[in-house]
Amino acid sequence: MTTVFVSHPQSRLAHYFGDRATAALRAIAQVRFNPTDNELSSVELAALAQGCDAIVSYRQTAGDEALFAGLPDLKAFVRCAIDIRNIDVAAASRHGVLVTQASAGFVAAVSEWIVGAMIDLARHISVSTALYQAGRPAVPAMGRELRGSTLGVIGYGQIGRYLCDVALALGMRIVVHDPYASTGRAELAQVGLDALLAQSDFVACLAPAHEANENLMNAAAFAAMQPHAFFINASRGNLVDEDALLAALDAGTIAGCALDVGRASDQMPSPHVAAHPRVIATPHIGGLTPPAVEHQAMETVAQLGEIFRGRVPKGAVNAPDAFRWQKAFG
Repeated sequence: MTTVFVSHPQSRLAHYFGDRATAALRAIAQVRFNPTDNELSSVELAALAQGCDAIVSYRQTAGDEALFAGLPDLKAFVRCAIDIRNIDVAAASRHGVLVTQASAGFVAAVSEWIVGAMIDLARHISVSTALYQAGRPAVPAMGRELRGSTLGVIGYGQIGRYLCDVALALGMRIVVHDPYASTGRAELAQVGLDALLAQSDFVACLAPAHEANENLMNAAAFAAMQPHAFFINASRGNLVDEDALLAALDAGTIAGCALDVGRASDQMPSPHVAAHPRVIATPHIGGLTPPAVEHQAMETVAQLGEIFRGRVPKGAVNAPDAFRWQKAFG
């Protein structure tokens, strides 16, 4: 039977893989687990996964040249996440290792987080709660309804499409910016970025985190927003110039923001930004719900099942170059 190593730290296994996926994996392979509560370095992972045919990779687990060179028996590096930016696919291909990624199972979860963030910002919920918990009086503040407000969606991918449907059901007006995709829907106004920023009451950043989008939300972008508008980032931290965001918050250029991502480790909001009084922040939990986690974990197990049968699984990114896998299972 083939052997699989699961790299998740012990305390993250239940949240980010789960019992059902673990049982399903044990049904098709011998399974070894990360015995520590640490995010393993390449050297540590190579030492622990010797003799394994495949690795199920935690989202923080890097796949680099040293790892693939140090594991001569490894045939597949199976990512239990959609983001593969810390995997050197070219190195994996040089060593004949198949790399896969999971599909997005968190579309509804992240969209609901964004709606919750908009309501929190518009109705001063976190601000009032913090005052009460500090033993201070909370003065009633006029809120804003989502109904009739304009939502600007930057990035019309899977989450963007789902969020637009939810926002329309709430009675919001929607403007979308995406230079790579057309909405094809009359009820969604597709505009340039500056036009979106100028007319939106809420700006939800869902753009992909590639190099061209580095610091997409910079000083000029925040200056183009309305002073009463809120900025929400549920994509990746590298899309935002954090100094520009803090300056915009301090100057009252924008009214506030909500962050579930940032430039801290594990894609967390940066602490110095999250601490700002006009910011509400959560520790990258937009997609952390049982259905979302189980979707990716079970898909990962299904990919391994296909790999062991010699079939190219959905989510494979370098199958033509994976000669180790082809030789063992092809």
